[in-house]
Amino acid sequence: MDYKELIKRELIPAFGCTEPIAIAFASAKASELLGKKPEKIIANLSSNMIKNAYSVTVPGTLGRKGIEISIVAGALLADSSKKLELLSTIDKSRLSECDDFIKEGCVELNLAKGKANLYIEIITINEDNSSKVVVEDSHTNIVRMEKNGEVIFDKTSKDNNEDSCSFSFNEIYNFARTCDYNDIKDILQKQIDYNLKIAQEGLDNDWGSNIGRLVLEMDNKAYFEKLVAFAAAGSDARMNGCELPVIINSGSGNQGITTSVPLILYAKDYKYKEDDLYRALIFSNLISLYIKDKIGKLSAYCGVVSASSAVFSSIAFIKGEDKKIIKDTIINSLAVNSGIICDGAKSSCAMKIASSLRNAALAYEQAKHYKSFKPGDGIVKDSLDKTIETVANIARYGMKKTDEVVLNEMLDNRDYIKDFE
Repeated sequence: MDYKELIKRELIPAFGCTEPIAIAFASAKASELLGKKPEKIIANLSSNMIKNAYSVTVPGTLGRKGIEISIVAGALLADSSKKLELLSTIDKSRLSECDDFIKEGCVELNLAKGKANLYIEIITINEDNSSKVVVEDSHTNIVRMEKNGEVIFDKTSKDNNEDSCSFSFNEIYNFARTCDYNDIKDILQKQIDYNLKIAQEGLDNDWGSNIGRLVLEMDNKAYFEKLVAFAAAGSDARMNGCELPVIINSGSGNQGITTSVPLILYAKDYKYKEDDLYRALIFSNLISLYIKDKIGKLSAYCGVVSASSAVFSSIAFIKGEDKKIIKDTIINSLAVNSGIICDGAKSSCAMKIASSLRNAALAYEQAKHYKSFKPGDGIVKDSLDKTIETVANIARYGMKKTDEVVLNEMLDNRDYIKDFE
């Protein structure tokens, strides 16, 4: 897959946090396959899906939180053809029907052990009829469908890997500088329009912990604090049920906001040309996708760290900084904040964005002053590409147990969480 096709696949609109929306999508598809209203729904979810959907407000549900409402709203009210925007037009007057379905004990939720980090299996049942839909690796990637035990669709593991993309810093840099982006311009413009709009909404109104507004209200004259505030405010709104779509990155709205909003504001404030902004957005999005590629969409590694590294390197990119400064910005940033854990989607994500962006801003200043970390300073390697690979290994493999412990602590004594042995 080339970079344009990757951008078309990854930079898509999503209405609400992508994990509960993905659960709703799979549930809607299973219900449609069943062909009638389910009497019972069984959801078998990977630990990361449970973690990320556990605490976040589900948009379109009038402030309801959690996994069960995502499952039931998807099955009873949603149209799967709308994919990650499927809860944007549900009939809110029927939400009490969803509440009753949950209260009657018609939802069974289980931890699916030994599965991919992003794994959703929804089974719907009505009398003697049943359906099953399995989503894996990507939020709308259906890999299996069954009706009454008969397999009607099966996507092999080989098929899942056919759409992989080859990354390197130099390839991304050259592509962003020279490509003809006309056929992806509309995607980039939507990212500008959607993501800036939800950031402004987060500042204008009362959402969650109001981290973005708190940043702006602090007596801090540093220009970069404005960029931090807007990005955090977008997360404030998104994590607390704001009914505005965003263009996501690496399967995440928070990463989509972080990868784009600071750059968009910077380009507008300093009056860069449209062409400069589009090319810098291409660079920022691809660098973020590169860092997350071998980590995976879901893990114990907080993805806004990679997004923050990408967006400040893109500010260096749009300013025409030397390639070494751009590279060192990413290395310096990853060397420090890569240990931030992901404990699911919720209000505190906004503060993690603020922390990661501040770290990335300092990393950029560090690079400009030629004081960057050297190879051998902890996880820093002798090239950016090797450093990214090291971070990916730590996140994907080293933090696997961390992920399990975090989820166990979050869910405490919930019946559906068992020993992680």
